[in-house]
Amino acid sequence: MSARAVVTGIGVVAPSGVGVDAHWATVASGTRRTGPITLFDPTPYPTRVAGEVPDFAAPTWAENRRLVQTDRWTHLGFAATRLALDDAGLPERAPDPYGYAVTLASSSGGNLFGQRELQRLWGGPSRTVGAYQSIAWFYAASVGQLSIHHQFKGPSGVLVSESAGGLDSLAHAVRTVRRGTPVVIAGATECPLSPYALACQLASGLLSGEADPARAYRPFDADAAGYVPAEGGAVFVVEEMGHALARGARIYGEVTGWGATHDAAHTGPDSAGDPAQYARAVRLALDRAAVAPGDVDVVLPDALGVPRYDRAEADALRAVFGSRPVPVTTQKPLTGRAHQGGSALDVATALLAFAHDTLPASAGPDRPADGCELDFLRSPRRPDSRVALVCARGFDGFNSALVLRGAAARPAPRPRRATVPGPTEGTDE
Repeated sequence: MSARAVVTGIGVVAPSGVGVDAHWATVASGTRRTGPITLFDPTPYPTRVAGEVPDFAAPTWAENRRLVQTDRWTHLGFAATRLALDDAGLPERAPDPYGYAVTLASSSGGNLFGQRELQRLWGGPSRTVGAYQSIAWFYAASVGQLSIHHQFKGPSGVLVSESAGGLDSLAHAVRTVRRGTPVVIAGATECPLSPYALACQLASGLLSGEADPARAYRPFDADAAGYVPAEGGAVFVVEEMGHALARGARIYGEVTGWGATHDAAHTGPDSAGDPAQYARAVRLALDRAAVAPGDVDVVLPDALGVPRYDRAEADALRAVFGSRPVPVTTQKPLTGRAHQGGSALDVATALLAFAHDTLPASAGPDRPADGCELDFLRSPRRPDSRVALVCARGFDGFNSALVLRGAAARPAPRPRRATVPGPTEGTDE
């Protein structure tokens, strides 16, 4: 019988806050956390609104010698991983290095670091870049740095499938557990907020140009006009169930099914994704989880906020769920779309919803667009089957779906720290 993989720790570093309690408070209250971009001057650009992690102090989470080698995206990963380990009750350094692995997703890499160094190369008298330019921007940098710092020497890697990657990383973590590694760090963080990164996103024509944060990102709404970029995400401790039970770990839920398909088509100015391939990914996930569509408590969709993509997603969900409308909730309007980190954040929201025995109300739409009339949760409700479906799509045709079965709610969850102690120096071997 295959090993079962459960989530025992969650680390959130997102516009919704640092730590699971801050994130859940944002979700439960429906508080919007997007606003004007502050990481650089966005004045020359048509998009000036984003989701940024509030009051993030990188030196709290890693020693300076490692911070100077890495980008803010990796700094967010340092923080989310330490929070996840602390939440799971696991030590900072792996006691059994080959029993721990790290598999994260990334799509944009170290944008701020790379921008700074390239500006120095072409705009400064030295015509040079720093010694760490060759590694800090690289999309696998966070996995490598975390592996070194925490001594995770099990089979590690990075997945690149745009927003779908946050789900793909968890699916890969389950495979790694089933192949014999008892603890895997999975999830994603992003920081696609630099002039270069914003210009790349603007080229797609999918970003919102609305200046009012309250109206900038409105998925499935009649006034939807694109998405708002965001940084951050979530990291998870995925653990073999027997290993977790033996040490008395608190379990958030189990990853029971996943599916991934591809449209085999480039994202162009008129594309909207293939609803048939998207629906196929969802069916694969449900079949592998042995879950019928009618047993799903809630769906957390991709929610791009571009009208034609929203309609295609609604079509895919109707194709799977038929005449029985499934409850749908999205919190992306509160935080922005953090690409791979955004789908990982949706997984955190789903697991925390079961931990709090509350499915949160959807942050919109106020007025569903034609073709997007789904069963959006208008008020919080208690879960029934404790099964959640999280969906994500990546540009250029990636489709992924993940089925989570939440653990039974506990009347009084043990208190969690919003932060962990400051960084400690150690020997990295």
